[in-house]
Amino acid sequence: MTILRRWFAAILLSLLSCTAAHGAQKEEKVVYHVNDASNATAALRNIRNHLDASPQVTIVLVAHGPGIDFLLDGAIDKQGTPYDVAVRELVKRGVSFRVCNNTLQGRNIDRQRVLPEAVIVPSGVAELSRLQAQEGYVYIKP
Repeated sequence: MTILRRWFAAILLSLLSCTAAHGAQKEEKVVYHVNDASNATAALRNIRNHLDASPQVTIVLVAHGPGIDFLLDGAIDKQGTPYDVAVRELVKRGVSFRVCNNTLQGRNIDRQRVLPEAVIVPSGVAELSRLQAQEGYVYIKP
């Protein structure tokens, strides 16, 4: 009878650990890296698709170098559609946009030209590194 109790206890413990592991899913956090504005439309589309598939995902887009151009006031895509509309829509869905201050300074771009939905960070590459190393974000480069 003792063997049966031990066997039953082992099965019960196994089931409980499986249930706990299944219920404790890790938060999905992703950083999209844009360093070329010609990839901005694809990045925004990828992010929309990502949110549709995983509505609880936390997404940050970090832009530096020529990648910041789509986050500047008045920027339009190849079809003449303003980027700010797509950016505002994604911000409403929880996406965070970050722009590299080193790029702004290096290219003599006035900070006031950056869309108000975007946050200026000291360094785009440092922000990418920090999000991955310290906050556990997964890296995606569209």
